[in-house]
Amino acid sequence: MKKLIMSALILTMAAGLLAGCANSKKEGQVTIGIGQFAEHGSLDNCREGFLAGLAEGGYVEGENLKVLFENAQADGGTAAQIADNFMAKKVDLIAAIATPMAQSAYSAAKKKDVPVIFTAVTDPVMAELAKEDKTPNGNITGTSDKLPVEKQLEMIRKVLPEAKTIGIMYSTSEVNSVSAIEEYKAVAPNYGFEIIESGISTAADIPLAADNLLEKVDCLNNLTDNTVVSSLPVILDKAQEKNIPVFGSEVEQVKLGCLATVGLDYFDLGVQTGKMAAQVLRGEKKASEINFEVIEEASFYGNNAVADQLGITLPEELVNSAKEMFDEISE
Repeated sequence: MKKLIMSALILTMAAGLLAGCANSKKEGQVTIGIGQFAEHGSLDNCREGFLAGLAEGGYVEGENLKVLFENAQADGGTAAQIADNFMAKKVDLIAAIATPMAQSAYSAAKKKDVPVIFTAVTDPVMAELAKEDKTPNGNITGTSDKLPVEKQLEMIRKVLPEAKTIGIMYSTSEVNSVSAIEEYKAVAPNYGFEIIESGISTAADIPLAADNLLEKVDCLNNLTDNTVVSSLPVILDKAQEKNIPVFGSEVEQVKLGCLATVGLDYFDLGVQTGKMAAQVLRGEKKASEINFEVIEEASFYGNNAVADQLGITLPEELVNSAKEMFDEISE
């Protein structure tokens, strides 16, 4: 009997030692959690760019960097669970991609002062992640993907000189979209446009909202709204049936079938954010000491295949200035 008890104790101790080895991090290794709010091209590019920026800053996955990645699939409750899970696993830093994920990460991390680096947050001030002077509200900083609204409207006017109304669909629960809508409505009259908005609560609302909006507008303009972007193929199909152009807000949307955009390169945005995270991981500065940054460069992207479908000739000056033109629609 004593031998059996002793054997059991030895096995238990051995299991504990093995578990400890499994859970311990390599010497000099840091662990980060990357939480992405939704699955679509621009946010995927942001994540890839973020890892590239970290590598430039000296942190390479599989060497001195362990990455935990989870996607909330555009669900706010799941985003909160992901953030709590990262905290339970005692990550050294959370990277949050898109506004709802950043808000959830900050809420979970501030209790233990774990740094959060966000990206693809349109309005960090409205999201209560930063102050008006760009200083952080806590141990959090990152990059904004604020839309180049005036450049976009100027481009739409050149492409559609006779257009009067622009329809914009947005999720009422995403503060980044609410902020963008207000800016579009304020600036649109300067370019002779009226903005007709349609707020949705869930992705299930999108088909009917798209049908109603397409009856009232000359074109649609898509934001970086995560819920809407996740259903972009549905919107594009409905718009194509009515021969109404849809303008995107970044390059991946143009690849999928939007006519054109003046937008950001989300890979570059991610690289910029990754470099900020590396600075924090190296201990050079705390996130609370770094103002959030806004990427300034925006480029024209157009899709020749979509233009041909719509019978639209894209202005030569835009085509000549394009960072990239596409001749097919991605599946």
